[in-house]
Amino acid sequence: MTIGTSLVLVAVGAILHYAVTAHVSWIDLQTTGTVLMVVGIVGLVIGLVLAARGRWPTAPPPPV
Repeated sequence: MTIGTSLVLVAVGAILHYAVTAHVSWIDLQTTGTVLMVVGIVGLVIGLVLAARGRWPTAPPPPV
């Protein structure tokens, strides 16, 4: 999951949780929004850790 996808999940989850007032009989939209926000935040943290890990040098450069 990319960082952009994580941000979209957080945004859609926040909209479902805080802004939608419709009631659907087969799904709770507020709970769905909370789940999407949590999944988006976890994906964002993992994406940032992996992006930062790729920049850390693992071995010294070879001698010239």
